[in-house]
Amino acid sequence: MQSPSGVELAGLAGLLIAIPAVAFLGNSGRRHTGPARRAHLLVAAGAAIAAAAALAGALTELLTEPPVPRMGLGTAVAAGTAIGVLTLLVGTAVLPGAAESTGAAVRHLLDGLVVAAAIWFVGWVLVVPPTRILGDATPMACPSVVVPAGLAVFSLGLTIVLALHAHRPRLITVRVAGGVTLVAAAAVAIASGICQDWDGAVLAGAVLLSAGLFVVARAVKVADRPVEVVGDVTDRSTGYAVIPMVAMVAAAVYHLARNGDFDAYGLAGASLEGFALVGRQFLALRDVRRYTLELRSREAHFRELAHTDPLTGLANRRGLQRALRESGESRVLVGIDLDGFKTVNDMRGHDVGDAVLTEVGERLRRNLLDGDVAARLGGDEFAVLMRGNADEALLTAHRLLAVLGEPYEVDGLAVFLSASIGVADSTTLSPADTGELIRDADLALRYAKQRGKNRVERYQARYDELLRRRGTLENELRHAIDRDQLRLVFQPVVALPSMRPVGAEALLRWTHPTLGAVRPDEFIPVAEESGLINRIGSWVLEQACMQLAEWLARGHDVWVSVNLSPKELHAADYAGQVADVLEQHGVPPQRLVLEVTEHAVATDLEELISRLAELRATGVRIALDDFGAGYSSLGQLRTLPVDILKIDHALVAEPESRTGMAAPLVDVVVRMGHRLGLEVLAEGIGTPAQRAVVEEAGCRLGQGSLFGWGVPAEHLEAQLQTLRQGVRPVPAPRSAPPADGAPRSQVVVLGPGMRQLRALLPSDPGFVAPTGDATD
Repeated sequence: MQSPSGVELAGLAGLLIAIPAVAFLGNSGRRHTGPARRAHLLVAAGAAIAAAAALAGALTELLTEPPVPRMGLGTAVAAGTAIGVLTLLVGTAVLPGAAESTGAAVRHLLDGLVVAAAIWFVGWVLVVPPTRILGDATPMACPSVVVPAGLAVFSLGLTIVLALHAHRPRLITVRVAGGVTLVAAAAVAIASGICQDWDGAVLAGAVLLSAGLFVVARAVKVADRPVEVVGDVTDRSTGYAVIPMVAMVAAAVYHLARNGDFDAYGLAGASLEGFALVGRQFLALRDVRRYTLELRSREAHFRELAHTDPLTGLANRRGLQRALRESGESRVLVGIDLDGFKTVNDMRGHDVGDAVLTEVGERLRRNLLDGDVAARLGGDEFAVLMRGNADEALLTAHRLLAVLGEPYEVDGLAVFLSASIGVADSTTLSPADTGELIRDADLALRYAKQRGKNRVERYQARYDELLRRRGTLENELRHAIDRDQLRLVFQPVVALPSMRPVGAEALLRWTHPTLGAVRPDEFIPVAEESGLINRIGSWVLEQACMQLAEWLARGHDVWVSVNLSPKELHAADYAGQVADVLEQHGVPPQRLVLEVTEHAVATDLEELISRLAELRATGVRIALDDFGAGYSSLGQLRTLPVDILKIDHALVAEPESRTGMAAPLVDVVVRMGHRLGLEVLAEGIGTPAQRAVVEEAGCRLGQGSLFGWGVPAEHLEAQLQTLRQGVRPVPAPRSAPPADGAPRSQVVVLGPGMRQLRALLPSDPGFVAPTGDATD
């Protein structure tokens, strides 16, 4: 046994230097978790196997003297290092940042094989005859080095692919792949040096092995940093495959031109190139198929989102229209609208409102059959498309009415709502008339709301006529003032029991040249819904004050009342508008009475009180019309700033009760009004018997057909001129309101020995009497 040379010892020392790098890689693998741990452990294992195989081969060469060429030892070293390099390659391919998935790692490996096969083939052409670029140094005596040489080429190809396709930052992954390539080249050098007893090659391989492992160890230390995933494989260029193929073709043409032959190594390189391209093409086709399926799935998902309400998960309007087109002929549409839902949003907030809408959607789902489609059309409006006939749909609609009317529990609080439902069927429509069916259901729904809400209505053909007439009324009403089609008539208000006219109520009439006389109960709701009521109300106030000014100028001691819409009352600075009109025509404010219907009390009571107080501050009187319709209570009367109660005609016309008294509630209302300091006016008096009942109850003002219908101003003026007996004094302005509240009443003399706390009207004989306690 000969003493080892310095080169051999240097090579052995170089291999020993690689041990710390292997230890560092092993420690890195133990510290990681998840998929990163697997990749780091593979890299560490590959480094350990390659270093161990190289170190074992070098020690064996030093301790033994096998004959040259050392085929067995070289083959063993080549096999061991090849296993280590292969393990390193797999670990590199699955490192974080190298590929987003296992499939992507396989694609990288196949791409690297495409490049490597081309490099192998070009290198083979350069090494074998006739080119034989290495000459006598060609290591043909050790065929075992072919395996590590192939892996070295494969490592180089993988490094190139990762440099092109790895996610950013790519430098980390490329460093790892480059280090593995150095290890693979070291394996070739060590195996070749041991096989042919080239100490210099062994030394070079030891240096490369240690350098490569340290490069890998340094790179994997930061391999876990976040990466930026950009694009997908369909966006990547195919230059990595085209260029190698062009190089292989050029090398093959050159080799054939030099009369070269193709041996097993050349054929292996060409075959690997072909198989790698076929495999890569297979994966590409699979990727395209997968991306196509994903695209279709996403398209279907977004299409479904376009037809779905995001809050309730029900179909939206588009989804309902699609279901209508696909439903066939036997179909019924149920339109649903929640009554009073806006109040829930205003009082409880939109979060509670959304929770209620979600619960409505759940209740609809639970109470429908398979094949029925529930949809939210927007806001608090829903619809249900059913297959069947109208009778079945009506039964379902009544069931839904009961279900939707149950309390909604939200955050421990109960929310009470009702619903209005309209039902329309398609018996007279074609399958293509989806818009007509929706319109019919909407008409039935609107009719249900107009008839009092919380009910079910089935569409009828006459609803179309009502809709067309409403549209005509709205269009013509916009021009009624300009075309001088509106006029006022005045119904007298008389003092009881003298039946002397003391005032009049201004009533609006509309006569159209083609529509004829349009009833107020028909065009007033249209004006309110279309927003025309403010302009019409201003015109009525102007005309009424103008007429009142004329009567006062002619010496008639009367007052005029004007009906006030709730929408007018809530208009900005309405009290200021009233004051301006009174000042313009020189009308004393106490001569004007503004009538507010009892229905207005059902709105925001605080806001109503504030608006009425502003009007009373101008000096006008406020009358509560239609009292007894059921909206106001005794407690509300005590707080409402009103001066007059107008008893609803239904109470006046009430038949005898079981006690034998005619209209028993009139007496109750009159007494209650007087106790509250209010004047009471009974309207709707049509017979002498009703007048007698009203007089007996102590009511001092009456109105109704018994005293006259609404007549033009000149007719009423003629009555005033005929019935006037002397001139009563002009009423004095009412006393200023106390500082702590709005003015309501005064103590007035009713007769000898009689006094009462009540509101004063111009019709009272003692209107100018002192407001203190009266004495005989």
